[in-house]
Amino acid sequence: MHFKALIASGGRGTRLRPITHTQNKHLIPIANKPILHYAIEAAVSAGIKEIGIVTNAESDEVPKAIGDGSRWGVKITYIPQDAPSGLAHVVKISEAFIGKDNFIFYLGDNMVVGGVRKYLDEFERSGASCFLTLAKVKDPERFGVPEIRNGMIVGVEEKPKKPKSSFAVAGIYIYDHHIFEAVNKIKPSARGELEISDAHQFLIDHGFKVGFSEITGWWKDTGKPLDLLEANRLILENIDPNIEENVDVDEHSDVAGRVVLQKGCRIVNSKVRGPAIIGEGAVVENSYVGPFTSIGAGTTVVNSEVEYSIVLKGCKILDAGMRIEGSLLGNDVEIVRADGKPRVQRFMIGDQSRVEVS
Repeated sequence: MHFKALIASGGRGTRLRPITHTQNKHLIPIANKPILHYAIEAAVSAGIKEIGIVTNAESDEVPKAIGDGSRWGVKITYIPQDAPSGLAHVVKISEAFIGKDNFIFYLGDNMVVGGVRKYLDEFERSGASCFLTLAKVKDPERFGVPEIRNGMIVGVEEKPKKPKSSFAVAGIYIYDHHIFEAVNKIKPSARGELEISDAHQFLIDHGFKVGFSEITGWWKDTGKPLDLLEANRLILENIDPNIEENVDVDEHSDVAGRVVLQKGCRIVNSKVRGPAIIGEGAVVENSYVGPFTSIGAGTTVVNSEVEYSIVLKGCKILDAGMRIEGSLLGNDVEIVRADGKPRVQRFMIGDQSRVEVS
């Protein structure tokens, strides 16, 4: 059966400000690779050849960063969305691209381990018009929540005060063309958006079969800083150690565990404990880089300690007097030592920031 993929990359990323003031949240790197690449790779590994990416109409940031798809061997079509009007609106404006094909709809800021091929196979076996992936979560009231009876979904409620199950509808959906009937008939919700949960409810109410599969591995909606750090941890846990060309690790350094050293990086008199990734041309000197840390390209870390953090490109961490942990640093951030005793602080720092720590 022929499938297309539709990936949402609009949205404003308000919960990730200030980083998203200057960068689309779908391009924030996890393990030094933009989040959106993981969605594209999931589609490619499932054998999909045509991908539509819905973007903010006023920005060409995503098309410029991603390109035409040739590097993945696929054809990418960009579908501009004038305003963030809900996920059902994302589907609605993609009807011309999808046509009558079945398709997987993937939220570009979601990450799932193990690929999506199995869900496409289950969709085909189920005979459903709509197939949802579900994940057990601690806080289902933040998500669309399904009501399940006899192995079928009989209702879906968006951000309910009293959830009817402990499942969230994850950001991976599979549809046949009947979804367009739904998104064209539903009305905007109280917040003025066309809700995908309402489209699913429309299908249920009109007798269409809505199937589901539970994601048994891990799934992350990277909407908040802590989610990004957790996704970074999960990706790094599964990386294969690799030392690329022109890497320089001096004899006084100790690199252990699952570590990726990208080309041209230098490790001088330092300890790197995996899982971790040190970006292209980065320098780590007289420092400690602990587990679950991504250091971006061209970043310099001197006389400092960093652990369980995401540091984007071109940063300078110089003589930081305390360990930086659980932190998210945007591009070109500087953390330099100020006079005074070291005190523990935590950062979420946007692009072009400079912080003095004491």
